[in-house]
Amino acid sequence: MIFDKEGTTTIVYQEKNSMVTFLQNLNEGYENIKNDNIIVNLFSFEKLSSGDVLEFLPLSNKHRENGKSFVIVTDKVAYDQLPEEIMVAPTIQEAKDIIEMEEIERDLEL
Repeated sequence: MIFDKEGTTTIVYQEKNSMVTFLQNLNEGYENIKNDNIIVNLFSFEKLSSGDVLEFLPLSNKHRENGKSFVIVTDKVAYDQLPEEIMVAPTIQEAKDIIEMEEIERDLEL
């Protein structure tokens, strides 16, 4: 697992492991990045289902309750197959844009 910190955001990458291993490693490493906004890059996975993305929902909800953003990056899942409470973007740049908008909302207490 690779953590790439950029300011207040950490991008998490995975190299050639299963989704189960990736999620387990992310949960184990969460304490190190819990104070950052998190982007989870899933482009290394060739096959991905909406069920795979939903596996991140408990961690996403926990992180968002603490006032931080959690965005998953993939273009392999149709966004209408996922609940609104999990943020998904097709590119890293769009994930960064979502985080920027959410930070503005938090600053304005919206």
